[in-house]
Amino acid sequence: MDTDGYLMMSGIQHFSFCRRQWALIHLEQQWAENLQTTEGQLLHQRCHDETFHEKRGNLLVVRGMRVVSHRLKMTGTCDVVEFHVDPEGIALEGYPGLWLPVPVEYKHGSPKINDADRLQLCAQAMALEEMLVCTIPQAFLFYAETRRRETVELTPELRQKAQSMAEEMSRLFARGYTPKVKPGKHCNACSLKELCLPVLCRRADAAGYVRTYLLESEGEIPCESC
Repeated sequence: MDTDGYLMMSGIQHFSFCRRQWALIHLEQQWAENLQTTEGQLLHQRCHDETFHEKRGNLLVVRGMRVVSHRLKMTGTCDVVEFHVDPEGIALEGYPGLWLPVPVEYKHGSPKINDADRLQLCAQAMALEEMLVCTIPQAFLFYAETRRRETVELTPELRQKAQSMAEEMSRLFARGYTPKVKPGKHCNACSLKELCLPVLCRRADAAGYVRTYLLESEGEIPCESC
């Protein structure tokens, strides 16, 4: 099946965090680095070694596995996919027994309250289920700051949220529409803050600007340069 026009799976994390951030990156092709993004890229470079396969007893580890979901219309790369010996698993060529795939997404920083990281992980799991014809009940997020795994239950609610978000992303992408900014505390941690200019966007008011200009012209209010 043709995958032209499919969106990047990692974009669902951006979209959940901030729809405008997603549009600036994936529609307008804008990007800016900060310490967090640089450290995150270094972390993922170590994970995305497609030649790396390791078997340890009942565990098979594969890095940089490329996945596609026709249901979500997305493509992506899993940092790590662990295959565990499991009676509910699938057959793998060259490996006896049945193996259940479990995606593991590596993140810089610490666990978040929102579902942004969980939605990206859920999308990866949904893609693996499509490709390998299996059911994945849970997956893992690994955070470099805490050096701990977070178990993510792939509930029907999380799956539906990922599906709805993917459909909304496709609609906005087809329209080429960049949503307006919704400033908040999360803006301070965004690497695109200087490109997005959330404070200026929030204050922007064309009608208000015209009213102020007319009043200044008529001498009813002092201009800032006076």
